[in-house]
Amino acid sequence: MQYSLLVMSQEAGDAEVSDEAMEWGRAAFDAYAKSLDAAGVLVSADILQPVAVATTISVRDGALTVQDGPFADTRERLNGTFVVEVPDVDTAIAWAAKCPGAQYGAVEIRPSAIVFRDGAWHSLVSTTATD
Repeated sequence: MQYSLLVMSQEAGDAEVSDEAMEWGRAAFDAYAKSLDAAGVLVSADILQPVAVATTISVRDGALTVQDGPFADTRERLNGTFVVEVPDVDTAIAWAAKCPGAQYGAVEIRPSAIVFRDGAWHSLVSTTATD
């Protein structure tokens, strides 16, 4: 099963993170990504730029609206994602618990419903109650 590990926390500037803590974070996330990769479970990883450079769009009745900044203004922000392919949610939880972001923020675990691979959409959701 494929899961997205959504790393949620305050941004470094909002939390007044020291240079020493930033260096620890860079090293910790590097080691975490390398451990996921070495275990053969890493599909992708992204550390996002700050929300200050985010752009949010919506289209209603054919009209495009462009907004600077995030969709929601909250203290904790989506700062990165790790997509993993693991057998079950318990394994996803075990990997999420090792994420450095869990020590100062939270990691939301979301199973993928549909993925685009090899030029086509594939459902990952069971169609029967017994699967």
